[in-house]
Amino acid sequence: MAHVIWDWNGTLFDDLPIVVEAVNACLRSQSVPPIDAETYRSRFVRPLNGFYEALLGRPVDDDFLLELDHVFQDAYWDGFDDADLNSEACEAIGSVAAAGATQSIVSMLWHDMLVPTVRGFGLDEYMLALDGNRGTVGETKDQHMVHHIGRLRQMYPELADQTITVIGDIIDDAGAARAAKVRCVLFDGGSQPRELLESQGVPVSGSLMEAVSIAMTSS
Repeated sequence: MAHVIWDWNGTLFDDLPIVVEAVNACLRSQSVPPIDAETYRSRFVRPLNGFYEALLGRPVDDDFLLELDHVFQDAYWDGFDDADLNSEACEAIGSVAAAGATQSIVSMLWHDMLVPTVRGFGLDEYMLALDGNRGTVGETKDQHMVHHIGRLRQMYPELADQTITVIGDIIDDAGAARAAKVRCVLFDGGSQPRELLESQGVPVSGSLMEAVSIAMTSS
């Protein structure tokens, strides 16, 4: 059996414009000029401390990061209604289901925000599990992915490592897949540019449907 683990933000959910505006709200709070979407895509990195340090030109410890995250979340949710699913999201999810494969979502969006958002779009019925961030601000996805796959194995023992493919839009997704010892396909229409994604040594797709095709072929 094949299984696809989807990333949410920037992959299934096309929220880049409101993410950039939320980052700019953080920059304005520190009297720093705003950035545009291309600058965001070229500079975005996890852990988030390093991302904000590069933009602000000053150290960002965990307490300061938490302060910035409060500003970010307020601005993000103010603009939430302006964002929508990736235009291919429903078709891609449907094609995975039609192929007889199973699916789940792992996101660094806070868990209590992820679950109602996915349900609001009616996508939860396709997913074996939804896992958002239950940890701290700015973490990488590695341990979250390992935990998610461990939980899937407990619930569905038939899911073997070699049948699982992560589909995400940033190099953190590739790192999480490596940590969990599963496959990865990166989508270049999200939060980071193709040349950076290609540095990870995993397939890079130009669309979600292409990503699904690669995942199903490699399974």
